[in-house]
Amino acid sequence: MPKPVNTGLGRVLVFVYGLFAVAATCRASVQIIMKFGEAPVSYLLSALAAVLYIVATVGLVRGDAGGRRLAQACFTVELVGVLAVGTLSVLAPQDFPDATVWSGFGEGYGYLPLVLPVLGLIWLRRKAPVPAS
Repeated sequence: MPKPVNTGLGRVLVFVYGLFAVAATCRASVQIIMKFGEAPVSYLLSALAAVLYIVATVGLVRGDAGGRRLAQACFTVELVGVLAVGTLSVLAPQDFPDATVWSGFGEGYGYLPLVLPVLGLIWLRRKAPVPAS
């Protein structure tokens, strides 16, 4: 039987992901509404991050096997995104005229966008069901 993922550190992850979901959604919404033409790729990447944060939060809150898979998929996509966008934003900053949530590996958010998916994946792995032998 799977161990619940929404207890202990999982509750902290739910809170932080929920907070990031609100922050990234608000930021992306304002950017897209007010100045989309200035940096559309940056703002759409921030919106993608917001959607991932929302879906990861839902997966963690559900806490069941489906929620676990959902959160794991979000954490994985988020980690790939923050590594790719972080690298590109450092190597080719001209391609990102305005920062995204993942720019500079999440430096605008205290590097939490880089740390959170790693913590989430570790937490899910730690809480994975133990196969019967």
